[in-house]
Amino acid sequence: MRRSIVCALLFILAFTFQSQASAATKSREEYEKTGHVFWDIQTNDKLVAITFDDGPHPIFTPEILDILSKYHAKATFFVAGNKVVRFPEVLKREVKEGHEIANHTFHHIYGHHISSSKLTSELEETDKVIKIFTGIKPSLYRPVGGVYNDVVIQTAIKNRKEVVLWSWDQDSRDWTDPPASQICSTITKGIKPGNIILFHDWHGSEFTNKCSTVKALDTILNYLHKNGYKSVTVSELLYHSSKLIPQPLDIYPVKKRTSPIDIIQQ
Repeated sequence: MRRSIVCALLFILAFTFQSQASAATKSREEYEKTGHVFWDIQTNDKLVAITFDDGPHPIFTPEILDILSKYHAKATFFVAGNKVVRFPEVLKREVKEGHEIANHTFHHIYGHHISSSKLTSELEETDKVIKIFTGIKPSLYRPVGGVYNDVVIQTAIKNRKEVVLWSWDQDSRDWTDPPASQICSTITKGIKPGNIILFHDWHGSEFTNKCSTVKALDTILNYLHKNGYKSVTVSELLYHSSKLIPQPLDIYPVKKRTSPIDIIQQ
């Protein structure tokens, strides 16, 4: 009898926890109303933002930078703090060549059950090392794996971060190491103005000399160039948004949208 009661109580607690966890994530539309969470940007200009997560990588990132330079394209790098301290010279090159640096936590921690204090620590630690090596404090943040909920979003905003996800049909899934041709097809077939494109400059074997992302990037940038698209930083893409920021929820104060230069220098 006692065992049955204990099992019943455990079941109720598990069900309650699961319900609370589910309730803690709102719809995309509700988060967009904050004016601080973005999947893509509404614009008539043929602009897209190419983004890279998880780096910097000592081999792949320099190769990516070479290709971006070839097409006069700018990108946004969502860097992990623990990679920055290992490869600061790569980070410095990103900044020197006009790319944007953004926060992707220090230890690449997913936000399924992260506490606000832990996420704040991760954001602050990453900001600190980025500022040490570049003098810049990022204003953009991407949750690891695109995992978000109320805790993640509210904590990011409280720490003065714009939360940047990606366009749903512009996920290269390059971390699965598909053929470069598959990555190219995924990105080019649905490209449209205002897209935020997701790549990774750190995936696969840590020091392998092969990366499908690097192989695909040249073809994709060539396609964008021929079709009149320009690759810009996320902050510049935000600046060109033609969509008015909706009325914010009370718990989310909306900052006045500033120029890309102002955002980077914050």
